[in-house]
Amino acid sequence: MAVVDGNGLPLGVTIHSASLAEVRLVDEVIDNIPLKKLPERLIGDKAYDSDKLALDLWETHNIELIAPNRSNRRKSQDGRPLRRYRKRWKVERFFAWLGNFRRIVVRWEYHSKNYLGFIELACAIILLRYL
Repeated sequence: MAVVDGNGLPLGVTIHSASLAEVRLVDEVIDNIPLKKLPERLIGDKAYDSDKLALDLWETHNIELIAPNRSNRRKSQDGRPLRRYRKRWKVERFFAWLGNFRRIVVRWEYHSKNYLGFIELACAIILLRYL
């Protein structure tokens, strides 16, 4: 999981097993952001469509959650915040940038701490390239 800013640059990253729901992992990735200033909005895909998560993020971190509604659910957001969802391609671009680092794509590391270290190193290289 990753949180990126408006330019697609990483703010915080974590790794988890593939079987966990992303909704349960949001707090951990937000806690891993080293900056004191948290983002004002969190834009997620349909997996983040949860009233409980939106309320929890607002009450604990003062972050607005923007996620499109799943097809089997009533509409909980009007169209105005969802216009920001169109910029989600910047998040996908960040993951494409991570794909340029072969060691991360192949995952040769047996221990998850080593793998997380290489992901953080790749994020540092991405940030340095931007500067």
